[in-house]
Amino acid sequence: MIDLLTQHIANYYSANILIVAGFLLTLMGYLAAKFINIRFPRFPLVIAAIIIVVSLLAIFDWHYTAYAQTVAPLFNHILGYATVALAIPLATIKFDQLPIKRLFGLFAFATVFGSVLPMSLAYGLHLAQPEILAFATRAVTTPIALNVAALTHAPLTLVSFIVIFSGLIGAVLSPLILRNIDDERAAGFAMGLAAHAIGTAQAWQRSPIAGEYAAFGMAVNAVITAMWVIPVFS
Repeated sequence: MIDLLTQHIANYYSANILIVAGFLLTLMGYLAAKFINIRFPRFPLVIAAIIIVVSLLAIFDWHYTAYAQTVAPLFNHILGYATVALAIPLATIKFDQLPIKRLFGLFAFATVFGSVLPMSLAYGLHLAQPEILAFATRAVTTPIALNVAALTHAPLTLVSFIVIFSGLIGAVLSPLILRNIDDERAAGFAMGLAAHAIGTAQAWQRSPIAGEYAAFGMAVNAVITAMWVIPVFS
């Protein structure tokens, strides 16, 4: 009995030490990426952080699968709070000065285009129905995309990959595509629509105004997409 209790305590502390180690390694990656982003503003912070974290995992001989399984519960929990916290910058936007009708027309186009086009490409490649449904949430931030995927019976792993990969592509290309856009509201809105959470993080690196409008575009687009994708495909 004492041996079992001792083993249980040892396993408990071992698991917590691994979580702390994973958190600190990720934090180191972020801080180093932040330093690089200050020196080279055009290099996306998220991309730099990924490269550094992967490098640290290789240095410490920590397999990515083990690392992901260790930190996933913690970061998934934090991600939920971070998504809800996006409502804070939305409160600073003066909605009475926005062309609401035009914006929602743009949202309608963006949500349909962002889902139907990837699904059409997947259909053209003769993928199975669950894999095709995974592309329906391409332009939706990860927490909402996973919930939508669960209701539409799309593979969660593929959904996560599609959302994250499309966000990374948006973060890499946005500085080039939007370099001549002077309106920070338009630039942020485009980044939030096209690259969701990762694009929003990149928009905050550009300016607070761009970050606010990126959060607005991402949040509203996610809600609208969920409202029509779930009834149609569930």
